[in-house]
Amino acid sequence: MNQILDVLKQALDVGASDIFVIAGLPLTYKVNGRQQRVGERLMPEGTREFVEGIYSLCGRNPARMEIPDADDDFSFAIPHMGRFRANVLHQRGTLAMVLRVIQFGLPDPNALGIPSQVMQAAAKLKGMVLVTGPAGSGKSTTLACLIDSINHHRESHIITMEDPIEYIHRHDRSIVTQREIGSDAPSYVSALRSALRESPDVILLGEMRDLETIEVAMTAAETGQLLFSTLHTTGAANTIDRIIDVFPASQQAQVRIQLSMVLQTVISQQLIPTTDGGQTAVFEVMNNNAAIKNLIREAKTHQIDAAIQAGASEGMCTMDDSLCRLYAQKRITRDTALTYCLRYETMVRKLNAIESL
Repeated sequence: MNQILDVLKQALDVGASDIFVIAGLPLTYKVNGRQQRVGERLMPEGTREFVEGIYSLCGRNPARMEIPDADDDFSFAIPHMGRFRANVLHQRGTLAMVLRVIQFGLPDPNALGIPSQVMQAAAKLKGMVLVTGPAGSGKSTTLACLIDSINHHRESHIITMEDPIEYIHRHDRSIVTQREIGSDAPSYVSALRSALRESPDVILLGEMRDLETIEVAMTAAETGQLLFSTLHTTGAANTIDRIIDVFPASQQAQVRIQLSMVLQTVISQQLIPTTDGGQTAVFEVMNNNAAIKNLIREAKTHQIDAAIQAGASEGMCTMDDSLCRLYAQKRITRDTALTYCLRYETMVRKLNAIESL
């Protein structure tokens, strides 16, 4: 048990975002997007012993890790240390675990470089706000900052539904109800339907995973609540297309109209390496103005990037423009800008223009 606590403490000390416990490799920390391997190579019995130790440490039923065709997701806290989100999986007939490290306390948007136009989404009163990006890009952290801002500035009932809960929000000006899928509610859909009967003002839905969840989420946003959720997409246009494509073709025209009315903001983010060896988040922000509403209804999402650029005075910015700003500030390399851009040929021209100044 002490050995496991030492591993968790070391992860916090080195600033790791994740811990990998996988047979055939040493214990591995992910720090600023890079792997740090420590100790000797783990054997299958070693990974099992580590996983069993985690279950014992947090008082979880060890039978849950023995189901061969199912993963186990849960979170736990170590007093005076931090919180951890665990995923236990089976691979090549052995047990493995990936732990996400979550510092106690809530993140500071200024320290993380989250721009003010992103935080403005907390001022919305109704509709749908989506935070999108690949896994590990910091979506949960951005959402925690937005919920924390509402909690400090408005008298609302905030209901969060996560699988599992990451950040703990204490009641401030708002009442914060936090439900963990699997222990407090059987599914996102059931938790969301229940939330509509619980006088919510703000709903945080951890992820819109399937058609049924998206349908209920859009209904909730239509009924006057402010709903935050996530999708694993990059870019506002791709996010809108993903939502619409989930529905059968016969419903898509109606869904476009519905989405154009309830969607407020799409925040898309990526976590990219910086020239100093660290990482920074880069953002695209789309606010759903009259022009973008028409583009959504008329199935012209390919024109949304141009509409975002035209809406710069309204706090909008494209992913590629955000990358260009970081490149101009010499915070990222040319290769990084080209790797993470959404429009490669256009980005080449923009970078060439910056270099010619």
